[in-house]
Amino acid sequence: MVNIGKLGYFTGEYRHNLTEKNRVSLPKRFRVEIEGDEVILSKGQEGCIEGFDRFKWQDMVKIYLTVPFTDEKGREMRRRVFSSAQHVELDKQGRMVLPEQMLVWAGLNGKVGEPVIVVGVGDHFELWEEAKWQQKSLKIET
Repeated sequence: MVNIGKLGYFTGEYRHNLTEKNRVSLPKRFRVEIEGDEVILSKGQEGCIEGFDRFKWQDMVKIYLTVPFTDEKGREMRRRVFSSAQHVELDKQGRMVLPEQMLVWAGLNGKVGEPVIVVGVGDHFELWEEAKWQQKSLKIET
């Protein structure tokens, strides 16, 4: 048995499947990087779902809070980031329920067995609908 230690970053690409109640499990490699039993999910760029450890999320959003809410662009940025964010609990098997609005955003149908590609991108992870990830992956590799 390999002991997986904490790296401080989310790395790798994994294929998981949705289970009943729109649950998906995180790879063990990712679970060791998460402090506690919750993550923050938000609508990501290019139609993916972004996932953050609670503490990394708190660090990341500090940047958005430095822009004054009296500035229109600052308000729009805050609305985009904070309105789409949701706290999600991980169960003992490392599964989380993907909220309906996140499924729609990512182009997932919510069917049991539907593939979800889980990708580490350093300080956070992303969840992708399989065909979207294949297209994105080809673009990245060229």
